[in-house]
Amino acid sequence: MVDRVVDKKICTEQSFSPLASFSLSPPSRSRLSPPATVGWGSPPATVGWEREHEDFHHLEPLLNDSSKRYNSVDVQGSSVGGESITSYANANLLSIITFSWMGPLVALGYKKTLDLEDVPQLSSCDSANVVFSSIRNKIESDGNNGGQISSTKLVKALILLTWKEILWTGLLSIVCTLASYVGPYFIESFFHYLKSSHQLKYKGYVLVFIFFLSKLIRCFSERHLFFQLRKMGNRVRTALFAIIYKKNLVLSSQAKQGHTSGENVNLMTVDVEKTGFFSWYLHDIWRVPIQFVLALLNLYKRLGLASLVAFAATMILMLANVPLIKLKEKIQGELMDSKDRRMKVTSEALRNMRILKLQGWEMKFLSKITERRKFETKWLKKLLYTSAMASFVYSSTPLFVSMATFGFCELMGIQLNSGKILSALATFEMLQEPIHNLPDTISMILQIKVSLNRITSFLCLDDLDQNIVQKLPRDSTEVAIEIIKGNFSWDIHSPNLTLKDLNFQVKHGMKVVVCGSVGSGKSSLISCILGEVPKISGSIKLKGKKAYVAQLPWIQSGKIVDNILFGKEMDKERYEMILEACSLKKDLELFAFGDQTIVGERGINLSGGQKQRIQIARALYHDADIYLLDDPFSAVDAHTGTHLFKECLLGILGSKTVIYVTHQVEFFPFADLILVMKDGKITQAGKYEEILSSGTDFVELVGAHNKALAKLNSIEHGVALNNLINNEEDDNMLCGEKSNQDDEVRESENYKTEELVEPKGQLVQEEKREKGGVNPLLYLKYVTTAYKGAFVPLILLAQILFELLQIVSSYWMVLDNPDSEDVRPHVMGCNPIFIYIALTFGSSLCTFTRSMLIVTAGYKTSTLLFNKMHLCIFRAPLLFFDSTPSGRILNRVSIDQSAADTSIPHKFEQLLISIIGFLGTIAVMSQVAWQMLIVSIPMTVACIWYQQYYISTARELSRLTGVCQAPITQHFVESSLGSITIRCFGQEERFMDTNLKLVDGYFRPKFHFSGAIEWLCFRMDMLASITYAIFFVFLISVPHGVLSPGIMGLAVTYGLSFSMHGIIWDLCSLENNIISIERIMQYTCIPSEPPLVVEENKPDDEWPSQGKVDIVNLQVRYASHLPLVLRDLTCTFPGGIKIGIVGRTGSGKSTLVQALFHMLEPVAGQIWIDGINIFKIGLHDLRSRLSIIPQDPIMFEGTLRSNLDPLEDYTDEQIWEVLDKCQLGDEIRKKEGKLDTSVNENGENWSIGQRQLVCLGRVLLKRCKVLVLDEATASMDTATEYLIQQTLRQHFSGSTVITIAHRITSILDIDMVLLLDNGLILEYDSPAKLLEIKSSSFAKLVKEYTGRYNC
Repeated sequence: MVDRVVDKKICTEQSFSPLASFSLSPPSRSRLSPPATVGWGSPPATVGWEREHEDFHHLEPLLNDSSKRYNSVDVQGSSVGGESITSYANANLLSIITFSWMGPLVALGYKKTLDLEDVPQLSSCDSANVVFSSIRNKIESDGNNGGQISSTKLVKALILLTWKEILWTGLLSIVCTLASYVGPYFIESFFHYLKSSHQLKYKGYVLVFIFFLSKLIRCFSERHLFFQLRKMGNRVRTALFAIIYKKNLVLSSQAKQGHTSGENVNLMTVDVEKTGFFSWYLHDIWRVPIQFVLALLNLYKRLGLASLVAFAATMILMLANVPLIKLKEKIQGELMDSKDRRMKVTSEALRNMRILKLQGWEMKFLSKITERRKFETKWLKKLLYTSAMASFVYSSTPLFVSMATFGFCELMGIQLNSGKILSALATFEMLQEPIHNLPDTISMILQIKVSLNRITSFLCLDDLDQNIVQKLPRDSTEVAIEIIKGNFSWDIHSPNLTLKDLNFQVKHGMKVVVCGSVGSGKSSLISCILGEVPKISGSIKLKGKKAYVAQLPWIQSGKIVDNILFGKEMDKERYEMILEACSLKKDLELFAFGDQTIVGERGINLSGGQKQRIQIARALYHDADIYLLDDPFSAVDAHTGTHLFKECLLGILGSKTVIYVTHQVEFFPFADLILVMKDGKITQAGKYEEILSSGTDFVELVGAHNKALAKLNSIEHGVALNNLINNEEDDNMLCGEKSNQDDEVRESENYKTEELVEPKGQLVQEEKREKGGVNPLLYLKYVTTAYKGAFVPLILLAQILFELLQIVSSYWMVLDNPDSEDVRPHVMGCNPIFIYIALTFGSSLCTFTRSMLIVTAGYKTSTLLFNKMHLCIFRAPLLFFDSTPSGRILNRVSIDQSAADTSIPHKFEQLLISIIGFLGTIAVMSQVAWQMLIVSIPMTVACIWYQQYYISTARELSRLTGVCQAPITQHFVESSLGSITIRCFGQEERFMDTNLKLVDGYFRPKFHFSGAIEWLCFRMDMLASITYAIFFVFLISVPHGVLSPGIMGLAVTYGLSFSMHGIIWDLCSLENNIISIERIMQYTCIPSEPPLVVEENKPDDEWPSQGKVDIVNLQVRYASHLPLVLRDLTCTFPGGIKIGIVGRTGSGKSTLVQALFHMLEPVAGQIWIDGINIFKIGLHDLRSRLSIIPQDPIMFEGTLRSNLDPLEDYTDEQIWEVLDKCQLGDEIRKKEGKLDTSVNENGENWSIGQRQLVCLGRVLLKRCKVLVLDEATASMDTATEYLIQQTLRQHFSGSTVITIAHRITSILDIDMVLLLDNGLILEYDSPAKLLEIKSSSFAKLVKEYTGRYNC
């Protein structure tokens, strides 16, 4: 069991994705004699805490203190509920020693499936809040150094944080190490007692007592050592989680640019976890030398000078380990890098799966991931086979040392007897651990140092300068905002300034418009006022509280009401007023759960307009003095935009200072001050009439808008002339409208009924958590995945042969050497040492064969599972991605896949070694004392009962630990994305508190899981110790001369490691690790989209040739438990015409587009394009023939070229031509990289408007017959939009162009208008005909739009 020690140290803490490879410690259990003692222990591995790394939206998403919901559950008079503090905090000494304080929770877990509310709270000293305060104080008290944190300072702070645990574990480690060497030291004495004809009974019982007492002391010290080490690791992780999150909240924008979100997430997962190993390796630095000294002293006492040979052999083996460890370290680094590259592409693909599917690019991205996986597996194979070699060297340690030592004795004529051999064999086993541990400890300390350096480099990044903005006293002046000679740059090292020569003043209550062309610096100006842009020179002054609405809405996962209140108390009257002002009441009525609806990741289940209006409501509810709104009207329709402007800007914010960026020219006249920007400068400033008369840039912006209005007026004028001709059509249209409105009332009633029937209709459902035991068929599926299980019998045979050869070699040495010098050897003939060497090499070969077979089968299995899971994920319908937070998917493709790559084959190997080793031990002991078979039966039964009693609790605690980890990462990522909003609203403290609560929620089940492990192990160790003592009594009761003392001594040596502990431990560990396979298998069974290609329904190459679209009785809902979004739509889009789809935000416009691309499966109805039912043909055939510019402009990390042409179908000339057409050519030519200009993560180094132009470039390259523009120009100024509209008219003159737009000017040059409301067609006709009917919704919309401009 010694070989288990190193492995357990690691797997006790891990099986965590990128760290999983560290569990590759050589697994072989080698025995010349059986493992003498258990070294310093066998923690029951992590019994899988690492599994179920899930996003737990069901834990009151992020912001609520879930403990409020917890109920206490009474078990045997003990309160175990989530409101209670852990029993450990108030346990008496006996309860602590025996881990009885875990009894109530284990009992509860046996009776029912544990939920988080069943797990008690941590004691106050272990709570995240206390630990964070402590580590912060220790870091701050350790000198200033300009606020910089070094690795040394961080380590010192961590040591001071855990000094009590360090002292306690140091003492336990010493006791445990000394106790483990008692067995090897006294074996020779026991042997002499057995062979003595004048046996003194009391001496035998004294030896039995010594062996039994040493086992008990080792049991007590080992169990508490491992529990305290885990506890110390938890404190270290808690501290690091907290300080990294705190730092993330105050990072400057420039510091963030140098670190992608993926790298920062790695800090919170990989590096924090790895640094948690700090506790396990802390004592090895001094403990390993002590183990060496003890072992060598014992050998010297038995073998004299031959011990020096043992020492030399040991040193050779240690040196042999060094290159292997260095090689593993190098390979591991390469593997981590390749894994990072794969995960970067995977996370980007998952984040943007909607656009990938719309464009038909998902299989291209899957192939990119597969290519990166192939590169990753090249290093994975090297790591696995290198680890197999290390396993071979490790398991051969006692064989090689014993072979060298006994060979030297034979050569030098040193007389050996059975007692000396037995003591030596037991000592060789003890040397196995330090031989491996010392280089491994050095390697791990180096790796932990790397992680600490990464963490400290993050902690040393620049904080946001709090002195950029000067706060003015509230009663000081009428000036609300003032910038004097301001020069700002996102990159302070760049010679090109972002904002130059800013000089303006805003008085209290003024409304200020910021306008300008795409990329002119409007959003940077807002960020500058927020204090987010580094100041080069000048000054900014600000008076009062501020509120901010970002251009890209930032919505938290959680309830809509929580997003609006954003930490403030509920004021029902104000809340209702703001909902009304933001036009949210109707939207909330349409949600089954109203404002209690849970919003998915990044607001996935809300429309763009709904997200924007929730942001605005959040800002209004905070009742600030200054409001900074970055393009707040771009994502909402004209009617809603007008309502927002009147009710919010002119109403609620009438007396407030408001600076708003907008491209909506119609709102300009209402401003007290207009700032026109170009190339980072304010080129014009003044009131509307003033700067309009001065010409230049502003006239260009307004001129384009006036042209559009002129066109609108001409349409209205034409309508007046034709009124009489179309009277009949008017009546029909109005009748249709009335009918549709009646239908809407009916649908609304149906919807309310549906709401009552569907109480669980949230889009984001609670994460599925498997309950109960793992299905035994899962194990069978796993072992038969590769080569249909052909390797399984070969692996079994290799391990059985290994065990047999080990036993035979031990017997051989004992029988070959006499019990005393006057007794002849039992075996005569050839030189016995050669037989021993042959047996030793044979067992080593079996070890090597077993390791290689397991590595090969495990690698093949993980590769097959990877390919199948990724194919299923990428072929899943869009609903899967809408309702599944990306964290859940990422956990499976990273954490669980890493477990499948490395940990799980290793766990199977460990279990196999344990079972066959235990059977071998039983066989040897029973051969000496057959009564052992009888005694071992009740012990085995008791161990199995304890395991069954314990496993349900451990399994659920393990799953809960996994469930509670992902929210920490998700909250970290969300906070990072919304840090500007959080800082603006002064919510840093609240978000920090939320993080600490989530950390506590994670460590609650983790702490109790550690207690449950030790609860079981303590009891199994006690059973084994008692059984072992009984076996000793049997031995000393055997009459002298009946059995050879050498054989009896060999049985005692084997008995030193006798325990069911190993088997039960490895079984539990495997069961909890196999959850990774269970979770991967879940994702290999995701319902798939329809086929990419349907051969029998494959359309012609020229399809669609006309672009005619027929929609027949179309009904669509997002999920079976959600209400209908489109309700019985029927209409026709003739080929080659321009259709504008308008309607209120959330009316179903974007849903119709998704149905057109077959992103959603219709409940009923059909869509035909040029006579072909799109639901009957392959998805690739459909989506590759349609083009779309989506609502959210997406750019992928890479280059401009790869963003425009990811499939590499076009030449550079064609790309340049397209860039010129979409007004980006000149800008790109100025850039150094030209077409290879870099694009950062999420396209963050490009403005929103520029991203939309790149999306336009994609469709211009594709040139399809059906083009959809989904708010394609929402973030562009009117002048740029006008140029784009001209480009589209020119290049898509014969195509069907379907435009969804909120700006009426975007859809004036169209042939037909489709007006949707609540999923129903309210009106569908030409703009002219609809404008004739003054009561039509479209006419009212246009009138309102022009009216707000003419006010």
